[in-house]
Amino acid sequence: MQRAKSVDEYISNQPQWSEELKVLRKILLDVGLEEVVKWGGPVYMFNKKNLVSIGGFKSFVSLWFYQGALLKDKKKLLVNAQEGITKAQRQMRFTSGDKIDQATIKAYVLETIENHKAGREIKADTKKPLMIPDELAQAFRSTPDLLIKFEALTLSKRREYAEHISTAKRQETKLARLEKITPMILSGVGLSDKYRR
Repeated sequence: MQRAKSVDEYISNQPQWSEELKVLRKILLDVGLEEVVKWGGPVYMFNKKNLVSIGGFKSFVSLWFYQGALLKDKKKLLVNAQEGITKAQRQMRFTSGDKIDQATIKAYVLETIENHKAGREIKADTKKPLMIPDELAQAFRSTPDLLIKFEALTLSKRREYAEHISTAKRQETKLARLEKITPMILSGVGLSDKYRR
C-alpha cells in the first residue's frame, strides 16, 4: 500500500475500515490532540509527543497507545501486539461489526494525556546487550567490510538488525533476512530508516 500524505487519504485507502477510522479520528480530535501523518499513517500528539495512532489492518482496526502499558485498563481492552518485544505500546482492536464505545476510548485517551502531563513514561531499554545472531556473525567473518559498516551504525540500528534476524523462527527465514539486509548495512542505512522522518 502506498504511504498516505494526509489522514483523509489514509482513510480513503482503507474502504473496509473507513467508518471505524472516522469515529476514532473524531474522538481523538475532540479531546484536543494534534493530528499528523507519520510513517504513512495517522498519529495524534500532545505537546509534540506521539500519544496515540490509528490504523486499519487486514482483519481489524487498531487504536494504539505509545505508552499504553501505563494505562489502568480496567476493561481489559488492551493487547501487546508483540509480546516480549514491545515494552510500552498497547493496542485496542476492533473487528468488523464491533461497536466502538466512544466514552471508554475517550477515558483511555484522557488518561494517556494525564500520564504524559505527569511525566510518566516507559523508556526503551537502551542498556540491554547487543546479541549478534550466529548468521550475522558468520557474515561478518566472510565479509569484513560488512562488520566495519555494521559497527559504524548507531547501537539502536545495530540492535534492530540483530533482532530482525534472531526473531525469525526458521533458519531459511533468518538467511533470507540476512540476504536482504546485507546491502542495507553496506549502504550505512538502518532497517527502519525509510519509515523515519
